[in-house]
Amino acid sequence: MKSRNFVVTRRPRLAEITEHPKFDFADYERRLTSLQGALQLIQQAYLGTSERALLVLEGWDTAGKGGVVRRLGWALDPRSFKVHPIATPDEHERAQHYLQRFWRHLPEKGQIVTFDRSWYGRVLVERVEGFATNKEWRRAYREINEFERMLVDSGIRLVKLFLHITPDEQVRRFRDRLINPVKRWKLSYEDFRNRARWSDYETAIEDMMEETATKRAPWHLILANNKPYGRIAAFRILADRLGKDVSLEPRPIDPDLLKEAKRALSLSASDIKRASHPIKQKVRLKRNGPES
Repeated sequence: MKSRNFVVTRRPRLAEITEHPKFDFADYERRLTSLQGALQLIQQAYLGTSERALLVLEGWDTAGKGGVVRRLGWALDPRSFKVHPIATPDEHERAQHYLQRFWRHLPEKGQIVTFDRSWYGRVLVERVEGFATNKEWRRAYREINEFERMLVDSGIRLVKLFLHITPDEQVRRFRDRLINPVKRWKLSYEDFRNRARWSDYETAIEDMMEETATKRAPWHLILANNKPYGRIAAFRILADRLGKDVSLEPRPIDPDLLKEAKRALSLSASDIKRASHPIKQKVRLKRNGPES
């Protein structure tokens, strides 16, 4: 699986995508653990540097965005990994420029930030539901491209993922949520209303990718009917994009810290040698998160 295979290079035809790859569970568990470990090392490499990253996660209702976010959370340290679920703008936010509410959540140096939905609501739900005028959502393509250009030029690694499922798969997942009391909270009236306008959203999604897939900030289209495959694809793309040209070798220890540690901990010559020349450790993860 190569991340470049998911990059959108032309207008997609979502209705024509009927075959979705699959993973068996054993292969999924092995790959997920490996990729979670890789992302944990990348996060550690970001700390104390100017590196920072922003994941924009879009997709159909029930496509698996939450599953990707949860499994990122199992691997990454929450002190420098932040998730912002983007809901309908409130009255105060509606009085502002639609991009304004995202500025305060952009990643600081050393951080990895995820937006579960994003400014693309302007050209998706706001377009389809009539919350933005024709002139407003058409203008938004240029505004978004300029916004993302500024983000990338400022040093943010921007990764945009769209999780795609078929209408039939969405019906199966709606049914599962309805009959499962643990998942029922995820289901809302809006889910069914949005489904009734599937073709309108499909056109809006295709337009969005055609207009905003740039060399600086390409779209990655993930076929996610099979949840394990969709998650592995998302993690593979993230590991490749966030880890590109990043050294994963442990940084040398600060001499002053080592000097103080030697005094306070009564370190042996062997301990000092190991601290000065650390051996790269493998990251081990349990299914429900990293081991301490």
